[in-house]
Amino acid sequence: MTTTSPEAVKKLVDNMQADLRLLSMECKKKFPPVKEAAESGIVKIKTVVVRNTNILAALKEHSSEVVQPFLMGCGTKEPKITQLCLAAIQRLMSHEVVSEVRPPGKIETLSLTPFASLGEYKLCIQSLQLLLELSHIFSMFFFSGAPPAGVEEQPQPVQGNTSRRSVSTLRPSAKDAYMLFQDLCQLVNADAPYWLVGMTEMTRTFGLELLESVLNDFPEVFLQQTEFCFLLKERVCPLVIKLFSPNIKFRQGGGGAASPAATEKPYFPICMRLLRVVSVLIKHYYSLLVTECEIFLSLLVKFLDGEKPQWLRAVAVESIHRLCVQPHLLRSFCQSYDMKPHSTKVFRDIVNALGSFIQSLFIAPSTGSPAPSGASSGQCSASIPPSMLKGSRGGALSPQAAFEYRGTWIPLVTVSVQGSTKATYLEMLDKVEPPSIPEGYSLSVAFGALLDLVRGITSMIERELAQEEKEKEEDEEYEEASQTCSEAPLSQETVNQTQDLTDEREPTSRLVWEEMVNTCWCGLLAALSLLLDASTDESATESILKAELTMAALCGRLGLVTPRDAFITAICKASLPPHYALTVLSSSATSLSTYSIQGQSVQMISPSSESHQQVVAVGQPLTAQPQGTVVLVLATLQHLVWILGLKPGTGGALKPGRAVEGPSTVLTTAVMTDLPVISNILSRLFESSQYLDDVSLHHLINALCSLSLEAMEMAYGNNKEPSLFAVAKLLETGLVNMDRIEILWRPLTGHLLEVCQHPNTRMREWGAEAVTSLIKAGLAYKHDPPLGQNQRLQQLLLSPLRDLSDIAHPDIRQKQLESVLQILQSQGDGLGPGWPLVLGVIGAIRNDQGESLIRTAFQCLQLVVTDFLPTMPCTCLQIVVDVAGSFGLQNQELNISLTSIGLLWNISDYFFQRAEAIEQELDREEALLQKQAQERGVSLHRPFHPAPPFDCLWLCLYSKLGELCVDPRPAVRKSAGQTLFSTITAHGTLLQTSTWHTVVWKVLFHLLDCVRNSSTTADKEKIESGGGNILIHHSRDTAEKQWAETWVMTLAGVARIFNTRRYLLQSLGDFCKAWEVLLDHIQSAALSKNNEVSLAALKSFQEVLQIVTPAKDPERPDSLAVMGVPILAETMPTPIPGRPLAQADLVAERLARREGAEPQPQAPPPADELEDSALWWAAWNTWYRTGMESTRPPGPGHKLTFIPSQPFLTALVQIFPTLYQHIKASFSMEDLQKLGMILHGAVSVPISSDASPFILPSYTEAVLTSLQDVVLAALDVLQKAICVGPENMQAMYPAVFEQLLRFVEFSCKPPQYGKLETKHVANAKYNQAEWVALNYVPFAERSLEIVVELYQKTACHKAVVSEKVLQNVIKTLRIPLGLKYACPSESTWKLAVSSLLKVLSVGLPVARQHASSSKFDTMWPELAAAFEDFLFTKSSPPDNLSSQEFRKNEMIDVEVVQLISTEILPFASFIPKDFVGQIMAMLNKGSIHSQSSSFTEAEIDIRLREDFSKVCFETLLHFSFSGKVATPQEGYISRVALSVLLKRSQDVLRRYVEDERLSGHCPLPRQQVTEIIFVLKAISTLMDSLRKTQPENIDENTWAQVIALYPTLVECITCSSSEVCSALKEALGPFKDFMQPPVTKVQNGES
Repeated sequence: MTTTSPEAVKKLVDNMQADLRLLSMECKKKFPPVKEAAESGIVKIKTVVVRNTNILAALKEHSSEVVQPFLMGCGTKEPKITQLCLAAIQRLMSHEVVSEVRPPGKIETLSLTPFASLGEYKLCIQSLQLLLELSHIFSMFFFSGAPPAGVEEQPQPVQGNTSRRSVSTLRPSAKDAYMLFQDLCQLVNADAPYWLVGMTEMTRTFGLELLESVLNDFPEVFLQQTEFCFLLKERVCPLVIKLFSPNIKFRQGGGGAASPAATEKPYFPICMRLLRVVSVLIKHYYSLLVTECEIFLSLLVKFLDGEKPQWLRAVAVESIHRLCVQPHLLRSFCQSYDMKPHSTKVFRDIVNALGSFIQSLFIAPSTGSPAPSGASSGQCSASIPPSMLKGSRGGALSPQAAFEYRGTWIPLVTVSVQGSTKATYLEMLDKVEPPSIPEGYSLSVAFGALLDLVRGITSMIERELAQEEKEKEEDEEYEEASQTCSEAPLSQETVNQTQDLTDEREPTSRLVWEEMVNTCWCGLLAALSLLLDASTDESATESILKAELTMAALCGRLGLVTPRDAFITAICKASLPPHYALTVLSSSATSLSTYSIQGQSVQMISPSSESHQQVVAVGQPLTAQPQGTVVLVLATLQHLVWILGLKPGTGGALKPGRAVEGPSTVLTTAVMTDLPVISNILSRLFESSQYLDDVSLHHLINALCSLSLEAMEMAYGNNKEPSLFAVAKLLETGLVNMDRIEILWRPLTGHLLEVCQHPNTRMREWGAEAVTSLIKAGLAYKHDPPLGQNQRLQQLLLSPLRDLSDIAHPDIRQKQLESVLQILQSQGDGLGPGWPLVLGVIGAIRNDQGESLIRTAFQCLQLVVTDFLPTMPCTCLQIVVDVAGSFGLQNQELNISLTSIGLLWNISDYFFQRAEAIEQELDREEALLQKQAQERGVSLHRPFHPAPPFDCLWLCLYSKLGELCVDPRPAVRKSAGQTLFSTITAHGTLLQTSTWHTVVWKVLFHLLDCVRNSSTTADKEKIESGGGNILIHHSRDTAEKQWAETWVMTLAGVARIFNTRRYLLQSLGDFCKAWEVLLDHIQSAALSKNNEVSLAALKSFQEVLQIVTPAKDPERPDSLAVMGVPILAETMPTPIPGRPLAQADLVAERLARREGAEPQPQAPPPADELEDSALWWAAWNTWYRTGMESTRPPGPGHKLTFIPSQPFLTALVQIFPTLYQHIKASFSMEDLQKLGMILHGAVSVPISSDASPFILPSYTEAVLTSLQDVVLAALDVLQKAICVGPENMQAMYPAVFEQLLRFVEFSCKPPQYGKLETKHVANAKYNQAEWVALNYVPFAERSLEIVVELYQKTACHKAVVSEKVLQNVIKTLRIPLGLKYACPSESTWKLAVSSLLKVLSVGLPVARQHASSSKFDTMWPELAAAFEDFLFTKSSPPDNLSSQEFRKNEMIDVEVVQLISTEILPFASFIPKDFVGQIMAMLNKGSIHSQSSSFTEAEIDIRLREDFSKVCFETLLHFSFSGKVATPQEGYISRVALSVLLKRSQDVLRRYVEDERLSGHCPLPRQQVTEIIFVLKAISTLMDSLRKTQPENIDENTWAQVIALYPTLVECITCSSSEVCSALKEALGPFKDFMQPPVTKVQNGES
């Protein structure tokens, strides 16, 4: 501290005031004038201090007043007062406060004052006088160069001295100064002075102080004058070395003496003053005393030896500290000694000595301190609790600043501010005995010396480096300026010379800097590392770390790799707990081959570890020198982050998180509060990477990547928390270097993609976070040029996003898609050329990915379709379609699949609305691609080539919907199918005609093929539920049924398109082939074993057949509506709900505008084109094959698998009328037979018992089923066409009759469906799997009615006559007539009878007309048999038949007999004789044998068919006795018949009489009684007939037989039966008319 510093001035003022107060007190009683002078002096000093800023100058100006009290005190001659005053005057003079104007009177008075008894006071006066003289002389010499007054010019010779240098060249004042200084050295050396004659002695301490004062105050004198320099070398240096001798030889304890004589002990006042002199010599005169300084510095180093006394070591340390704050001196030491060969490495020794000194304090605690000091030291150590020694664990106590190492605790005391020296013991000029050195003082001074040394040399080198760089820049600027100017060559030469000088200067400076660092770093590092380990104080630790950091940075700037790495390694070790560091940093300084994070035994981290300062220290050299030890630094940071539990947050910044796993780490509250600070420092550290050059940045990235790779290896198979430090900082580094992202993008993202594939979830998660954050930041950054104009950069930024799709982990894909969603929301409008890549990411979904992942991806797609379709290039629209389709095909989330189909519809709407713009852009792009392909000599490949690009877009959409139509899920198939056909219907008009070929063959027919294959191979096992608690309807509870729905919808859609686009499709070349393929699909679907499919196929068949009938045919039956089969009259399809087809007209208008024509409705082509017979006959063949296959009954060995349903058969038959309209012109008999086979087969098919209640009418209702109705309707259409058709068509009448008569037979003989066993509808049990035959009675009866009606119209038709239709009708009717009561329905035989009568009424005249021909010959026997079977049926009437009903039935029989009597017998001449005979036999039989054996007693009167018998008998008798017998044969027949009748009656009567007589009182059997009653009634009838007949018509034999009956009748009178008696009366009554013989007429004399 200088005498002019504010601190020194303040201390001087305080001391002066204190001296004056003490003087006032001492002189208070004895010397009042002195007291008053002292008090006035105090006032004067205060006044000066208050009024002046330059206090020293003001004091000097008033020095007489200030010094006066002390001079008066000296005059008192009181020892105590005098000593006080002299000390004060000496202090004033040392501060140069006393004026140069010498007060000779006073001084002289003082000097002449006799101090006989006080020798020491005399000495003091002499010393003071000498000091004044010396100061004055040197001042005069230095400032004026003139000799001072009162000093003689010629020095007096000094005896005993012959080795003096000549001073003749000096001026007088200089000579005086020379002589005075020389004598001063002599006196200090205890020799006689040369010039100061009379001075015999001087205390050595005072002399040394004078020497120091002169050397310190007047360095210019010694540096400028050779003579004075000689004095330094020849007098001062040897003197100092000599006086140092006791200190050098002395060893602690005295055991090291070299000779038997006692070693002189070091004397503290001398030693301390010698060291002060040495400090001045080195500071001011090093350039003159290089060799001597080497000795002095070596002595200083030796004084630090542990064997020296503690006070000696303390003042030595203080001296060294004074050197350490002077970096230029240190630089000189290095240049003069360390850089010279064969020279002592002084600079190195100083640094090493400090380190050894510090180490010795810990290893061997002070033992040489005096007892009081030792006691106090021990007391201090003992009084500090261990918790304070080791640092406060709980944070409640503030520990004393100290160092602790291996059990040794040394406190840290404040000795001086940084960069300055405030020596304590070097300033103890008033001490005689060695002081007690407080514990820790020496260590504190050494610690400060080390820090000041580091600070000094680094600041000096940094300053010189900066200056050098500045000069270099100026030289470069000058060189550039000179090169740009056209100057003479001399100028360039000058530049070169300047450059050479610079080049010469640079190595010299740099060599010195490097040598200084290389020389001191080992010792510095050792000492600082030891102190760092031992430090328990926060500020001390921070200072040490900053020192190491400063050295590391300096080494880095100088390119000194080894010391730099060593310092960084030391900092890294200090940044981690001790045991931790032993493991982590055991490798070399430049690389860490292995390290472990998990499982370490981590010590408690308390505030004393200074974590955040350590992070600062570790991180800061990164920006200065990132190449060498980046891995080491980053590894340390990584471990520290893991220990502190910092977790990565947004942008890669590390934030305090939960404690790491396991109980090994305990963070105190104080450290927890520091964590945010540490986090911010870490972030700032990596933010500073933006100032690195490109190469350094790559080194940093590579180091982080290698660190991350090691963390990844550690995390394999480990469930513990992985280290995410490297990943987080890679992210942070990338974010702050976004302006040059191209440089680091590939290595950065390449490694992060590897991290994303790691099996550890946490690590993988942060890898994805880093990649996606970088991508989002990169896209959001304002690049120059913008991303929209820099496609390559955009592709580069987005490529890692695409690469994430290749990673199978769902959490990575989730993160990827979330980032895509964010990118779309923030930068979607500016993606431009990046759309294909983004869409590829969205569409990269797989079925093994979870629902949430697919849901997120679908949100992205929805956003794209909703908001960004207009902003993306049209070439990307096809990709959008593909992506939407892929979402439809995924099977994880049904709702997404369905919604994606809706998106496809929305996309199609977008295509439609912007058709012109899209088409134009696609055409331009197509032209460009075509040109590029031609230039390269390759062909252009794209889907659906060579269709136009816009049509290809539609085809891609249709194709994708077609794929969805065969999805395994029925809901998806249904939605996709509806959307596909609605899209084609609504927007298909935009397609060019040629494109429809592709639509038909590659979309529609391909879809039909796929659906058919899937339907035919679908599983038939029952599906219990549809997922969750959803129940499935029984109609959809198998995969086969679900596929059936798809087949139905697809076929209907294709048929609808063929219907609505028929004219367009027919213009294509292969429409016939397409028509056949469609019919083939319809046939295969119609023949499907699934009722739903087959029925729907027929609906589609109906639709395509209605192409030429736009309006509904009024004659078409509407029974299909009843059956649930709608008749599709409208050709336009029904739109999907919510999707109106209102734009169809706009499409037509737009197409018309594009073609340059006005929009006009599509007119149908000419009729000849529509009536394309080949198409319709293909349809007929399909219908025929379908009908034959579907109605063919199973063979004998075939197991029944499928029977077509009634609605199917109904729809099948109903197709025929429509189809017939197109083929009737060429419809042949063979086709009619085919039709008949199908119709017969259709009505023969039974139904299952469980369906019969819904199809069959009740048994009592005579109602046709829908199928029977349409079958008859089909024949009706046919017969009407035949009726109005040409002659060749009318030849089909017999075939129609034949078909109808087959149906008539069904009434009694239901058709058999193969060998299938069927039950009658009345016997069917609905809950059993049985097959039920239909109730064919109403159908057969209706067929019979049609036959009658048709025959009545066509009886005379030659084809009807020639084909014996009447015979066939009679033959068919014979069946129900013969069965009569055995018919399934009573109405059948009644209708048969009435129909027979109607047919005969028309047909018999026709037959009589053709009697001459043989066309009806075979008809008469058939008719006779029919009459016979009906009138004499073998079936019995039912038991429950009432009498009224029986009577009605009898009347029907009577009608038949009446027909015979009116229409047959009167025309016997035109009728074959055999037939007439058969009729007469029947009448004969009817008149006798008409009884029934089942009559009860009460019914006997009414059940004997009396009226029928009577009519038969009357008819028989009428034709027997009418007299109109045409031939004798007829009369003979009648007579025979009567004879047989009468003879039989005779036999019955006789047998009855005999039986009656034999039976006694027992009644005869009821049957015999009934027979006799009938015979009696017959006789009664015969008698009535004979009475009515002309007598001449009855022959005699007849009369004889009649009369012969009478006796027999009389014998019956005795019968006991009242019924017989009653009948007998009726029989005997008519005989009264024959009791007298008739009157005989006499003619010609004869009687």
